[in-house]
Amino acid sequence: MANTSSAKKAVRKMARQTVVNKSRRTLVRTTLRRVEDAITAGDKAAAQAALKVAEPAMMRAVGKGVFHKNTGARKISRLNKRVNALSA
Repeated sequence: MANTSSAKKAVRKMARQTVVNKSRRTLVRTTLRRVEDAITAGDKAAAQAALKVAEPAMMRAVGKGVFHKNTGARKISRLNKRVNALSA
């Protein structure tokens, strides 16, 4: 348990930031799921459109520190590869 006033403030700040990060993480996961669904359905146009939305969302989350940069790059790279493989 936090004892000093600065530690108590740090706990309050972390709690606020946790809510923000959770929201960002949820948004990214939703956009990635839309790409996955389009790939599963075999719809290349929808998959490309969803990927265009997912990539900046993921990189924004990486910039904010929600995901590690290699994780973001890996996920986007793999999705790109799968979208390009559709009806190729």
